[in-house]
Amino acid sequence: MTRRKMMLMTAGASVLGVAALIGFANHSAILADDDDEGQEALIKLLDPAKINLQQGLAASEQGGQPISAKFEVEDGKLQLSVYSAKDGKFFEALVNHVTGQILRIEPITEGDDLKAANSQSATMAKANRSLKEAVDKATAPAAKARAISVMPSLKDGHPVASIVLLDGEQFKTVEQPLD
Repeated sequence: MTRRKMMLMTAGASVLGVAALIGFANHSAILADDDDEGQEALIKLLDPAKINLQQGLAASEQGGQPISAKFEVEDGKLQLSVYSAKDGKFFEALVNHVTGQILRIEPITEGDDLKAANSQSATMAKANRSLKEAVDKATAPAAKARAISVMPSLKDGHPVASIVLLDGEQFKTVEQPLD
């Protein structure tokens, strides 16, 4: 193999690797920095949380149909964020991770959040199952695993939910069909 071919193959592999990482980061979206420190902080802060992702999804229904949800670390604190859609508008509900009460619901009106909400809403419009049902199914076989995030997307034209689970200290992503 010539040196040029090796360089082209290496560059191609690097581009694919970066594309895969970007795709994973967009789907998982559980850690702002996607680094070991962020993962450790999330694991540590999740410990005292009494509310699971499914309860957060259910609580947020007062703001519309849930279209995505995630536990995340914001300013060193754990928060449960749920995006929802209602009457063509988008909202972010922040759910108290201890009590399950809605702390606040804010409109999503611009930027990357609006772009994500539009995409998620379009996917959920094709779904026959709720995100809560998908998370319930994903966590049933692994009762000790905890759902950290759920993000809908289209895969081969079909709606699927990508669910990040935390099992002990290991993160893994599973997909559940929504149609």
